[in-house]
Amino acid sequence: MGRQPTGKPTSFDIAYLAGVSQPTVSRALRGDRAVSQKTRERIERIARELNYTVDKNASSLRSQRANTIALLFFEDPTADDSNINPFFLSMLGSITRECANRGLDLLISFQRMEDDWHVKYQDSHRADGLILLGYGDYTAYEQRLEQLVAQGTHFVRWGSVREDNIGPTVGSDNFGAGRQAGEHLLSLGRRKIAFLGDADEGYPEFADRYAGCCAAMRAAGVEPDKALRRDALTNEADGYSAARSLIDGPASFDAIFAASDLIAIGAMRALAEAGLSVPADVAIVGFDDIPAAGHTSPPLTTLMQDIRGAGTALLDVLTEAIESDAITRRQLPARLVVRASTGTGPAAPAPPQPPVPPA
Repeated sequence: MGRQPTGKPTSFDIAYLAGVSQPTVSRALRGDRAVSQKTRERIERIARELNYTVDKNASSLRSQRANTIALLFFEDPTADDSNINPFFLSMLGSITRECANRGLDLLISFQRMEDDWHVKYQDSHRADGLILLGYGDYTAYEQRLEQLVAQGTHFVRWGSVREDNIGPTVGSDNFGAGRQAGEHLLSLGRRKIAFLGDADEGYPEFADRYAGCCAAMRAAGVEPDKALRRDALTNEADGYSAARSLIDGPASFDAIFAASDLIAIGAMRALAEAGLSVPADVAIVGFDDIPAAGHTSPPLTTLMQDIRGAGTALLDVLTEAIESDAITRRQLPARLVVRASTGTGPAAPAPPQPPVPPA
């Protein structure tokens, strides 16, 4: 089957050892999902054993591609100077790892509404396609996505997955996750569930999370109270302000579902200042499972998005767009992580005690 291995490993050597054709090797090593997973894994294993590396210059000349992806973050206000939502920082490792597995380089930058991304990256042949993370108000972002589609720019964005999405999209099952949050709080006997987050068309992911929670409540015979919903963007300051508004308002509540962990963390600070105990007085659930969620006091119950699966799905969908102009939408499940902020999970670890002096 092909020629026998030579001194310096080549794709033909891998093809010989794997019992496949050289084009199949090339497709497998660039992550083409047309090659079966079993064959792709066998080819990748042989490539590692031979210490084979892709000749990116030769590959680029053959395909007229840069073999580079541009990852663009939307700037978010943060407590530090990063201006990147910590959830997207967690996703960065997954995307970087997946690019490395596929022999792709990764450019990382910020996206701004006034910038022409297609000119800076795809149109200048610096990148074959764009991954867009975060977008602020979707109603303003929507026009830019329409422009990218009209210009033939290959991109995939992380966001709310709906039938009317513009362009390829990957995101979590936000409605299903919101329903999990509602069902969990209801199972604990909580009936007056507040929601913190901008649940409108400008923030469709938050809107889907709220809708899922409301669906769980109605299924249990509990009508959601609109007086217990407060707008909040994804930062601690907004979570704090929204919770203060709840505390100072006339309607009572015994639980909070926050649209993000950062909102939840800000809300917990407001509850503590008001002398309300979590979870005895108010149970609280967040969303994202950022690293800080496990270190709050008490540790935060939250919905974990599939970070590892996100990197693979984003690259799969973008590759399909680059190779065939396909517009694919893929939704990933989220998993409830139960901790002590709802009274049923592990408590925060005890702080280390000073050594006892010898008698």
